[in-house]
Amino acid sequence: MSTLTAPTSPKAATSMIPVARPSIGEQEEHAVLEVLRSGWITQGPRVAEFERAFSTYIGCRHAIAVSSCTTALQLALLVQGVGPGDEVICPSLSFIATANSIASTGAMPIFADIDADTYNLDPVQVEKLITDRTRAILVVHQIGLAAEMDALSAVSQRHGLPIIEDAACAIGSSYKGDLIGRPIGRMACFSFHPRKILTTGEGGMITTDEDELAERLRRLRQHAMSLSDVARHNAKTVAMETYDEVGYNYRMTDMQAAIGLVQLERLPGFLARRRALAANYTHALQSLEWLQCPAVPANCEHNYQSYMVRLVNGTPAMRDSIMQTLLEQNISTRRSIMAIHREAPYRSPRWETTLPVTNHVTETGFILPLFHEMTEQDQSHVVEALKAIRP
Repeated sequence: MSTLTAPTSPKAATSMIPVARPSIGEQEEHAVLEVLRSGWITQGPRVAEFERAFSTYIGCRHAIAVSSCTTALQLALLVQGVGPGDEVICPSLSFIATANSIASTGAMPIFADIDADTYNLDPVQVEKLITDRTRAILVVHQIGLAAEMDALSAVSQRHGLPIIEDAACAIGSSYKGDLIGRPIGRMACFSFHPRKILTTGEGGMITTDEDELAERLRRLRQHAMSLSDVARHNAKTVAMETYDEVGYNYRMTDMQAAIGLVQLERLPGFLARRRALAANYTHALQSLEWLQCPAVPANCEHNYQSYMVRLVNGTPAMRDSIMQTLLEQNISTRRSIMAIHREAPYRSPRWETTLPVTNHVTETGFILPLFHEMTEQDQSHVVEALKAIRP
């Protein structure tokens, strides 16, 4: 299984096919230029407009724009009261920001294993890890596929624990017909990084249906200022703000929000294109016995933020060799979702023995190119290159 040959290797593409590429056009350029000329470029009226549009799209009461999904998660944990000495259960199979947001509060991330098909938290494994120090369950909707929220909610209710949703990759995905972000937990947090379907360059959003919670989040993102810049600017009498608790500078700028508003209008087209490309991949690759395509439960709609495949009976060395073979055909790939517990800040012998599924998935998975402007020719080249490989 360690030797790879490509006896009928297709001709390499003339230029590198990237794993991902943001779709930015003239509409976004004009929107930013309008903000620059307005004189208000930090958090202001465009941010408020983006928040209203986002909450309308999701179908929730409040959307609070922040500087990143990492800061969104940190604020969500802080307003939940998570702090030093506490534990928060989360997956290890996620970007390291998931655990970092927990560690930034002084709490400890406790890693639960995942389902082998969906790569999302296994509710049974989550329940086994609950102790008297557990303060929350941080559920990741991995690479855009909704976690099994009914079962996870049942666990949280049995133990009186809140769920916070890491929906960094999940814009446009749904669970039982409801969009992710219409929070099943108290809050859901999104990312607008360039690798995500909707991008503002950097940025994040917190959604919630709780009025008081939303108000506190808005204060905390802006140094806990009692009066926003916009409110002070529009006041008809002299207005003085106060600072009633420790806050943070986690603001989104109006330039970013202007891009986000355009991207939100384009989102249905983004989603339709990605789902069509993903369907093409699955149809073309499902005959490869050595490769496992994404599994999507019947009660979920995937947004395919990434299209990750996995070797059925492979090894890390075999996976890396396949990735190298594809790179030589000008096809860029990325390793599977990382396993946080194998990075230095979170390394412990405990996790190597308690996370067998996580370990296997991170060692044998890899991500194929998928982006809005990907052409049929690009995708055909990727498919042909994979079919030419003989593991």
